[in-house]
Amino acid sequence: MYDMNEVIGSHDLLLVTLDTLRYDVAAELAAAGETPTLASLLPGGRWERRHTPGSFTYAAHAAMLAGFLPTPASPGLHPRPFAGTFPGSETTAAGTWTFEAADLPTGLASAGYHTVCVGGVGFFNKLTPLGSALPSLFAESHWEPGFGVTDPASLPNQFDRIADVMARLPAERRLFLLLNVASLHQPNWFYLDGATRAHGDTRASHAAALRHVDAHIGRLFELMRRPCFVIVCSDHGTAYGEDGHTGHRIGHEVVWTVPYGEFVLS
Repeated sequence: MYDMNEVIGSHDLLLVTLDTLRYDVAAELAAAGETPTLASLLPGGRWERRHTPGSFTYAAHAAMLAGFLPTPASPGLHPRPFAGTFPGSETTAAGTWTFEAADLPTGLASAGYHTVCVGGVGFFNKLTPLGSALPSLFAESHWEPGFGVTDPASLPNQFDRIADVMARLPAERRLFLLLNVASLHQPNWFYLDGATRAHGDTRASHAAALRHVDAHIGRLFELMRRPCFVIVCSDHGTAYGEDGHTGHRIGHEVVWTVPYGEFVLS
């Protein structure tokens, strides 16, 4: 575990949530060499197996933005990198950065960070009170239809907006950026060669969407300033017919088990 008390204030922070990405698919593609960009940055080239704090986007992000990131799947108490001050917390350790706020963006803002959210799925669209709840935690937030689940170019579109954000950021101001990537979420059939809408979304098209993300995500890391502490993870998985289930917001293994990785761009 990094000592986050040394990271906060000296590093920019980037949290990338690969919305709906399943751990098994991510691990298989990494082992097969099909996601070389991410594998080159993940410790040992492998995803860490973790359990999500929520089975759908809103619940998982609300928890993560309060400091409750996906928990390692192995037994035991696992110290958290960030934590709001909370009497009796058993996962706040010496290397945990604590903040006097109800959420991480507000805590980081108090530490001098400019906080930015670039949303993807509907819980970030700012079209409704619910769709505004998560973005409202940030000083600056962005969403448009071209960032959403129905646009096959959503990820490159998001990177264009991030490039604008980075160009405006004062050199002396630290940044906390949340990027919610919509590409893995249904619909994703259009990432699979030869597929049509009639074929629907499948585990194979989910994997194709991850290959698409890996092919483009290098641009994101090029845009970020150094040093930058990066967390890349899924907020939850999704089912494609396992035990008769489709989708998420259910208590199934493929939903609760997510990939996680952290590293420093230097």
